[in-house]
Amino acid sequence: MKIETTPQLDFHNVLIRPKRTTIYSRSEVELEREFKFLYAKYKWKGVPIIAANMDTTGTFEVYDTLSQHKMITCLHKHYNLKDYQKRFADNPLDPEYFMISTGIDESAMSYLHDIVALTGTKWICVDVANGYMQQVVSYCHKLRVCFPNLIIVAGNVATRDMVEELIINGKVDGVKIGIGPGSACLTRLKTGVGVPQLSAIIECADAAHGCGGFIIGDGGITCPGDMAKAFGGGEDFVMCGGVFSGHDENPGELIEEDGVKYKLFYGMSSEKAMKKHYGGVANYRAPEGISILVEDKGNVEDTVHQLLGGIRSACTYINAENISEIYDKSTYILV
Repeated sequence: MKIETTPQLDFHNVLIRPKRTTIYSRSEVELEREFKFLYAKYKWKGVPIIAANMDTTGTFEVYDTLSQHKMITCLHKHYNLKDYQKRFADNPLDPEYFMISTGIDESAMSYLHDIVALTGTKWICVDVANGYMQQVVSYCHKLRVCFPNLIIVAGNVATRDMVEELIINGKVDGVKIGIGPGSACLTRLKTGVGVPQLSAIIECADAAHGCGGFIIGDGGITCPGDMAKAFGGGEDFVMCGGVFSGHDENPGELIEEDGVKYKLFYGMSSEKAMKKHYGGVANYRAPEGISILVEDKGNVEDTVHQLLGGIRSACTYINAENISEIYDKSTYILV
């Protein structure tokens, strides 16, 4: 047994110190970033915010709004080929602004080939709760052989050793960071495992950038200020589930209680999700997610404007002319 005594931080443990600035208006701040990738042959330019691949947020309807702002939607892995065929027959997606998701089941490989061929997507997300399994590294390596030019991301992990393993030996371009920080996640309560999200981002960003990759911080974002803190910690992309839940574009009927309207949001390891997609919870495991009633937020467009406006304002407080400068110009104050 080993004890690490270095303080570990979450977003609520810090504030960003303001600095003298020459930026006169929020409109001067550039939120788009351009990325080159370690293995993929593409460049990407856009706003580095991603809707999580949960079946309540990683949907075609959410994509329709986010893509207009050059933001990415990570589509959930329960969309099948027929779903994609129907959508593309009516209204194709821009391959720059969506990811397709997969687990590590070998049988999914032919399914991926079909969807990549149909959609022309540039992004594949290998999504498992425990990215520390050797099978994840092996599967990612096989994906790189099959799709040498695509941008491949995998996770989730929360420490530098596995970030380096996935990038160097798994041949992924980016790694998703986060064990248990999500609002609908119970992993830390059920297992006692996890790393506070801001410290995980700081450590994993350093590791990824050192070997040519990038990170996606996945979970723990509650407001635009958390996004600014995440970018300040070295995060390249921020992924959110709860932030993008509860809107008109999210699936499900409105639920009214005591005169207040809600929509249901649940973790993909929750009992609700397990029953929906797998027929129930296997007897060897316990649910590691919960279902939450989220008060109706209206149109997701309104939330997008709040997020982008908050990040622009954060930049003006620290003299960051663009989103990539937040890292260089952030000084954290422990609260």
